[in-house]
Amino acid sequence: MTDRLIIFDTTLRDGEQSPGASMTREEKLRIARQLERLRVDVIEAGFAASSNGDFEAVRAIANTVRDSTVCSLARANDRDISRAAEALAASDNKRIHTFIATSPLHMEKKLRMTPEQVYEQAKLAVRFARRFTDNVEFSPEDGYRSEVDFLCRVLEAVIAEGATTINIPDTVGYAVPELYGAFLRELREKIPNSDKAVWSVHCHNDLGMAVANSLAGVKIGGARQIECTINGLGERAGNCSLEEVVMAVKTRRDFFGLDVGIDTTQIVPASKLVSGITGFPVQPNKAVVGANAFAHASGIHQDGVLKARQTYEIMRAEDVGWVANKIVLGKLSGRNAFKQRVQELGIPVESEGELNAAFTKFKELADRKAEIFDEDIQALFSDEAVTPHDEHFKLVSLAQRAETGERPHARVVFKQGAQEVAAEADGNGPVDASFKAIEGEVKSGSELLLYSVNAITTGTESQGEVTVRLARAGRIVNGTGADPDIIAASAKAYLNALNKLYTTPERLNPQTSLAP
Repeated sequence: MTDRLIIFDTTLRDGEQSPGASMTREEKLRIARQLERLRVDVIEAGFAASSNGDFEAVRAIANTVRDSTVCSLARANDRDISRAAEALAASDNKRIHTFIATSPLHMEKKLRMTPEQVYEQAKLAVRFARRFTDNVEFSPEDGYRSEVDFLCRVLEAVIAEGATTINIPDTVGYAVPELYGAFLRELREKIPNSDKAVWSVHCHNDLGMAVANSLAGVKIGGARQIECTINGLGERAGNCSLEEVVMAVKTRRDFFGLDVGIDTTQIVPASKLVSGITGFPVQPNKAVVGANAFAHASGIHQDGVLKARQTYEIMRAEDVGWVANKIVLGKLSGRNAFKQRVQELGIPVESEGELNAAFTKFKELADRKAEIFDEDIQALFSDEAVTPHDEHFKLVSLAQRAETGERPHARVVFKQGAQEVAAEADGNGPVDASFKAIEGEVKSGSELLLYSVNAITTGTESQGEVTVRLARAGRIVNGTGADPDIIAASAKAYLNALNKLYTTPERLNPQTSLAP
């Protein structure tokens, strides 16, 4: 076996199956470029056959990414595989990932197919996928709950048909590390041609063991590919976290004896980008990328770190993309200083227009806030998914009144296309009143699924970053807004979500898709 571990990122496919994490083509492309900077080995760009929007996203990524393998998921049928091949056509480094369920429960209840039918379908799918590329991955969905003898028969057959990667999904997060690792080892020992393929793990986090199970699959089971997502994003409780498995393997190379090709300094920028686009904030105590991951509150710990960092830190913050500089710029700082700091922070900037727009926002913020932190600068780029020419709705001004014993009232002025609209409403609080004022004029008919507030930095001058999730007619969108005034940030987030809701649908709720 090789001593190199392949990192297969499925943020854009499995991660998108998180309720509310649906992404547009442009958002997926931004994340794919960051994953390429991160030096991810394989980027699963989407499920090309699931919708026209996903097809276009996969095709755009295949046309753009050159340093990573670009992959599309496909069910084990000719239509899905052909659609994936068409979307990937422009890539010189592509992979088709096909799957079919193999557990008794899934075959009987979901597929309504006999084991023999599943066996034949798996073989035919891999055979057909090989017409388009010699890089074919096969996954037996719900593989961990499949009967060993039947699974061995299927996997031996698909390897014989040319599958070069065999992935064993713990689709429902049922596994525990020792058993999952032993399960993989048993499969590899029983299948005569197992050495002809790279073995992979794909673990869900329902019991909180996705990372542990994945690493057990590597250490005990001999897998050499881990499927994971940025921030552990994924349906239900999420997936195996890329940042955690990468840093576990790098930090404990003495135990795992494996190398990874990841540029770890791009981990935090990737985490912040995914969090900003999906509207899923990272919990402060999240390993590696949480705000408290390298913070020390205990006096004993602080004393130890000051004397010798390694007393309480097993990784360096700068190695994963955190920066030591906190206060960096002020209102007298110029565009060149701003541009240099953006580059130092590893923030992806696609054009001079995007940089100029962010610099304008920076100057506006600097006039209102004495100290500008790195996190403030990163927040300036968090809502760039909706570019200025797409802003049908834009906040102009907001006034609100909240007094103990009185019903809060808000007056919101916003642009609706070329027209300036003023709206007023009462509410249970100033945020509720602001939302009701906007909705009373727009009449979008959307349902508010999520309202989330996070302080970007510490202190009372901190910007508040607000996420609003709206749903209408099967579409789910996230809007974000940042401002030192939390009510204004809330109104910005709501209008940002409306902008996305009123654009042409590029992706329906991904929960309707079938995937391992």
